[in-house]
Amino acid sequence: MNAAELEKKLLGIISDIAEGRYSDDIMELTRDDVPDTVRTIAEAVALMMVKVEAREFQLQQLVDELKELNEKIRKNTIAAVTAMAHALAARDTYTEGHTSRVAELSHAIARELGLEGEDLEYIRLGGALHDIGKIGFPDALFADHEGKLPSNLVKEINRHPSIGVKILKPLDFLGPAIDYVSAHHERLDGRGYPRGLKGDQIPLGAQIVSVADIYDAITSERPYQEKRTPDTALAILYGIAGTRIRLEIVEALERVLANNDTP
Repeated sequence: MNAAELEKKLLGIISDIAEGRYSDDIMELTRDDVPDTVRTIAEAVALMMVKVEAREFQLQQLVDELKELNEKIRKNTIAAVTAMAHALAARDTYTEGHTSRVAELSHAIARELGLEGEDLEYIRLGGALHDIGKIGFPDALFADHEGKLPSNLVKEINRHPSIGVKILKPLDFLGPAIDYVSAHHERLDGRGYPRGLKGDQIPLGAQIVSVADIYDAITSERPYQEKRTPDTALAILYGIAGTRIRLEIVEALERVLANNDTP
């Protein structure tokens, strides 16, 4: 290979390196039989390539460490917020364990509907955090009102999805779970709250959490009602399917119950 061909090859290798395509081809141009000018440049480029690769490796290690740290922070934050939600439910003997059951039932329904991966986890989070907006409510809200809440407390309760969003919004890694918290009291007919969303405006995850929430409320002992059977709860849910909640979600819940895939 003559000098012109060696120089052309050197320029091609340098171009590849500049674009991040590293190889050992440069080493062929550092042999003793290569002209001094080409060999000197090739040796300098080879040394530079090694240093660049080392720096890129170090940077990748830092990126990986940051990702690991961010994931740890994310998990710890979710654990802390979820613990707050569980503690909130424990303020009332009637709702103790409610958030855990809604989270697991929401997850089971979503899985039955064919959702996978992150979608399942976001729905579980939405179920776990759906009532987080009640965190600042007065103790009077959790007192026994003999079956009927005063109107001022009803208005307060209706604010909890919006309050929940304000609490969770800074935690952007919660993704769509925040939307599920916001919309779990919306209805297909637009008569829900807080925004009066209709039909497909309501995220599927929010509707899943809504069905799990209603089912758990019906099948749990509450001050305003006696505990109902799963069959009664399903009958009630089928009765409001199409106007308040989606029929396919109730059908998925029924399959979950039939398979005994419940929390």
